[in-house]
Amino acid sequence: MSSTISPLAPTDVPEMPAIAGVTLATAAAGIRYRGRTDVLLAIVDKGTTVAGVFTRSKCASAPVEWCRAKLPRGQARALVVNSGNANAFTGKTGRQATSLTAAIAAKAVGCQAGEVFLASTGVIGEPLDATKFDGVLGELAARTATDAWMEAARAIMTTDTFPKVATATVKLGKAKVTINGMAKGAGMIAPDMATMLSFVFTDAPISAGALQSLLKAGVEDTFNAVTIDGDTSTSDTLLAFATGAAAANGAPKISRAGDPRLKAFTKAFNAVLANLAEQVARDGEGARKLVEIIVEGAVSKASARRIAMSIANSPLVKTAIAGEDANWGRVVMAVGKAGEPANRDKLSISFNGIRVAKSGARDPSYDEAEVSAAMKQPKIAIKVALGLGKGRDRVLTCDLTKEYVAINGDYRS
Repeated sequence: MSSTISPLAPTDVPEMPAIAGVTLATAAAGIRYRGRTDVLLAIVDKGTTVAGVFTRSKCASAPVEWCRAKLPRGQARALVVNSGNANAFTGKTGRQATSLTAAIAAKAVGCQAGEVFLASTGVIGEPLDATKFDGVLGELAARTATDAWMEAARAIMTTDTFPKVATATVKLGKAKVTINGMAKGAGMIAPDMATMLSFVFTDAPISAGALQSLLKAGVEDTFNAVTIDGDTSTSDTLLAFATGAAAANGAPKISRAGDPRLKAFTKAFNAVLANLAEQVARDGEGARKLVEIIVEGAVSKASARRIAMSIANSPLVKTAIAGEDANWGRVVMAVGKAGEPANRDKLSISFNGIRVAKSGARDPSYDEAEVSAAMKQPKIAIKVALGLGKGRDRVLTCDLTKEYVAINGDYRS
């Protein structure tokens, strides 16, 4: 957790309302850090449904494996997150740590271990001493509160420079329902599910199956369209919890994602995911520029996504942006290496609305001074027009600075 806040941090932080059926508390368990909170316990009411998406890494962490195994039940009572140790690449010891953590939490909350969901972030390869949770989780369970959202978002941070929260209120039927979300992520961020740790809570009465469908669809153009450094974490976890408490106020019970009554809720749910995903991009390690990449005129949306990601993950493109250099040649390179249909002589490129290349060559009206001034802005929009079809997509990333190297050069030591 950095003491210097990213210059791209949001200027407006929302007030996080209470959600019926959800309480939270944090503590300093000394997992890795000293003098700061590093454990979050969230307790949800009986009957809460849960959905999740996880990393596609073949070296997934022990908590990811635990959650995958428990998710088919679709029921949750508690969430435990620690930000000091990823509990990844820890073998049998790691699996024992997850079982012990869940057992301690279950005793503290008064539920079954299989109703406890776990997430961990931090150093990979270091054993997690789960005995440090003994006593801590019991103390947390005794003092959870409905208004501890910001404290919770801070407790899950690692190299993040600011807590990431988002909220939305929407009508479901004639009842008001609330959606709250938090996320952590600043490095080792690449799309392949949800990229980092994120937790979303709502009081809407939604079945586990419907919630799973909403979540899986919602991440595609939000978290899965964000990359910081092209590295997919072993620990990526996004969990959504629906307490159903709004049913007492007349909210209809939803059993399928295609229910037309869910239209407004789905829009609000996706907006929360999108807000959190952009905050992750804004907090990329060492970032000074938020970068939006739009690819249009591709043969398909999938092709546009792959080309956009090729640009977003290019160290040469990202360092040029850090240097405020509109080096469209590097964008051309990234388009060409993506392995997708592209015609050099139809390619056009713009930086912040200023076209720098047209039909496979430098734009005749190119003005170096104009473009240089545009590159000094904190947000850079790169648009690539392929001229081949109707496929379009958008991804977010950030620049690559010397600070990124400094942060990651000694992260473990």
